[in-house]
Amino acid sequence: MNFSGVKMEVDSTLLTILGVSAGVLILSGWVEQIYKGYRTKSLKDVSKFLMIFIAAGSILWLTYGFIVTDIFIVGTNAAGLTLMIIVSAMKRMYDNRLKKDN
Repeated sequence: MNFSGVKMEVDSTLLTILGVSAGVLILSGWVEQIYKGYRTKSLKDVSKFLMIFIAAGSILWLTYGFIVTDIFIVGTNAAGLTLMIIVSAMKRMYDNRLKKDN
C-alpha cells in the first residue's frame, strides 16, 4: 500500500480479519432489524429513503468489488443486499397489513 509516499506492508491475515470483521458488523445490523421486525410485526420506522440509499451504495460497492476482485467486498455487499431485500419485503408486507386493518 502506498499512501503519501510512505510504503506500508500489510499482512494478508490481518486484511482477512479486517474484511471479515467489517462484514460481520455491517450485516449484524440487518439481522437485528429483521429479527425485531419479525418479532413486532412492524417496520414502520424504517425509512424507504434509507433503504434506497443503502441499496444504491451496496450496488456500487458490489460493482467495485467485482472490478477489483475482492471477495470480502463482493460477499458483504451481496449478503447486505439480500438482507435489505428481506427487510424491504417485510416492511411492505407489514405496512400493507396495517393499512388493511385500518
